[in-house]
Amino acid sequence: MKKITIIIALIMLSVKVTYAQDTERYTIKNLEVNDEFSNFGATYYGENQIIYASPRAKSRIIKNLWIPNEQPYLDLYLGTVTEEGEIIDSQKINRAVNTRYHESSVVYTSDMQTVYFTRDNYYEKDLNKDEEGMTHLAIYKATVSSPSEWTNIVPMPFNNKDYSVGHPTLSADGKTLYFVSDIPGSYGQTDIFKVAINEDGTYGDPVNLGAQVNTSDREMFPFMSDDGFLYFSSDRAGGMGDLDIYAVRLDATTSEVQNLGMPINSINDDFAFLKKKGADYGYFSSNRSEGHGDDDIYYFKELEPLQIPCDQVAEGIVTNKETGEKISGALVILFDEKGKEMGSQIVKEDAKFSFAVDCNSNYKVVGSKETYTIDSKTFTSNTNVALGLNLDLSLAVEPVVTTTPSGLSKDEFDQCQGALDLVKNIYFDLDKSFIRPDAALELSKVVKIMQRCPNIKVEASSHTDSRSTHAYNEALSQRRAQATVDFITETGGILRTRINAVGYGETRIQNRCVDGVKCSEIEHQINRRTQFDVSNY
Repeated sequence: MKKITIIIALIMLSVKVTYAQDTERYTIKNLEVNDEFSNFGATYYGENQIIYASPRAKSRIIKNLWIPNEQPYLDLYLGTVTEEGEIIDSQKINRAVNTRYHESSVVYTSDMQTVYFTRDNYYEKDLNKDEEGMTHLAIYKATVSSPSEWTNIVPMPFNNKDYSVGHPTLSADGKTLYFVSDIPGSYGQTDIFKVAINEDGTYGDPVNLGAQVNTSDREMFPFMSDDGFLYFSSDRAGGMGDLDIYAVRLDATTSEVQNLGMPINSINDDFAFLKKKGADYGYFSSNRSEGHGDDDIYYFKELEPLQIPCDQVAEGIVTNKETGEKISGALVILFDEKGKEMGSQIVKEDAKFSFAVDCNSNYKVVGSKETYTIDSKTFTSNTNVALGLNLDLSLAVEPVVTTTPSGLSKDEFDQCQGALDLVKNIYFDLDKSFIRPDAALELSKVVKIMQRCPNIKVEASSHTDSRSTHAYNEALSQRRAQATVDFITETGGILRTRINAVGYGETRIQNRCVDGVKCSEIEHQINRRTQFDVSNY
């Protein structure tokens, strides 16, 4: 492993991982700006300029070399980006920034007025050292007067002579600064931390990102993208080589850490990932053997957006609307935005329900129980799992209607049948009997009516179009009727004795499309239906 990647990283020296194994997700190329030295850590300045670190020889009579790799100390360079991603016309940042020691790893605020960068712990001509005589890294802030002129350089208040802090990056809203450190008590050799940037310009205390990101090994070179991903490098177990580049969603605690795979990663060190805001291209650094020299800067283009599984938990309690007491035995169903059932639960004595849902998606939960009204909530999941999704449901007790032993009264029949008449027929695909998402929405209305009318019995009558034989269609219609009954009883908690499945085949065609008549698919669809009637009067 080439020493500069390790030592410049911090002058010192289990998380679930998935792989982006599609090697065609990215295209990469080595840049002509690279030479025999270590070039790395590109950062955009505006639309078409790049700042990066390089130890190119100083213009001094006496060469100032860094002993560990016998290369000059790192300086910051500013170059122009071509349409092909090449970096040309490089020039040094001013001497107030580039000292005789290391400078690297830069991030600008969105207004390009302020910059954070990494330097040896050297300030006002004083090189700070720990008790063993070692100088660690520190983060500095400066005012950007022009692309290559920085002024008002000040150290961060959380710098320390006894350990390193470096490699800053900013959240999209500019309110959080992320960095790498070997602060005592960390998870591993180096961890990623964050500090809040307060409105008054002060800073919060460093907070370790925890086991979602950090391991017992080295986590380094963080970069926060505008679409919510934290990219970083790590030599954790299970990687492809030494340092690999990973990505994770920090705002979703269940998000997996994903290895970017080839060709971004190799058997060598791959680090300092950068993606341009709102674009599908950027840069990373690597010391792979086919490079020009030591660490090289590579340009990449993303051919397929990064997707990391992200789950959120939607949960709640079913209670009595009037008393607030918990209702055990209630049925809770989760539907997606298309009305497709995604899961169901019958709550236990604690009346709690819980569903794992995809992040940033639309859903609906429906709670029901016989002799109670139905309650439902629509919601949109997000990626901030810490906020949770509280979806408590309240069911009101329905008044029980007394009936004579012989059955329903005429008024009860008319009232319940009238409600069923408002339910639309449900329809089926050709030669199929499964319940479609649009049908599921109508069936939930049937469930609600049967709960409000606890003494009625319902007939679910199913039909087919005229294609195929009479015998086949009779069997098909019976399967459709049975699928309807199964859905209502299994998802709505309705007793099977209260609903009857009857298949009529093609005996009740509703339009001209009888045997021998050529009809459109839309006309045939009208006949592939199930309808509902009260059957006990």
